[in-house]
Amino acid sequence: MTPTEIRIVRGNITERPVDAIVNAANRTLLGGGGVDGAIHRAAGPELLVECRTLAGCETGHAKITKAHGIRQAKHVIHTVGPIFGKHHGAEAGLLASCYAESLQLAVAHGCKSIAFPSISTGAYGYPVEQASRIALTAIRDFVHANPGSLDLVEIVAFSEHDYKTYRQAQDEIFVDSAGNNA
Repeated sequence: MTPTEIRIVRGNITERPVDAIVNAANRTLLGGGGVDGAIHRAAGPELLVECRTLAGCETGHAKITKAHGIRQAKHVIHTVGPIFGKHHGAEAGLLASCYAESLQLAVAHGCKSIAFPSISTGAYGYPVEQASRIALTAIRDFVHANPGSLDLVEIVAFSEHDYKTYRQAQDEIFVDSAGNNA
């Protein structure tokens, strides 16, 4: 069994050649700014029509739709990250849940590859240094608990700062006590 590749890349998530891309959505799932707006623009109006049928999504949870106009992907997984400082200390658990639920949905829908943005680190104010460790730990834990379920998990960083921060966190989280990649 080939181990899951976990890759940090810099770029536009709507252009990643993966089975599913993850949308850092708001609770309405009806579009917004940042990654959410970019995904809705790339997918076209059919995505908004499908999202209207989902009745929103709670923080820390995820829902799946078709990718519509995003040709490289089959699905968009919408997850609602926590607003930093607004969840009475539950932010880390909610953020980890965004990644875990998105990975579960991807596998349940036959996806072998998935790309995530840096959830909650834009308008929701989560410090990227903390968010990167939470994200990569949640991904590592899922991959270890579900061997062979995914071929590729990407984190797509938009800025150079976020890219470097995620790479540093990856180097720390994916090295075991003997100095080997975990």
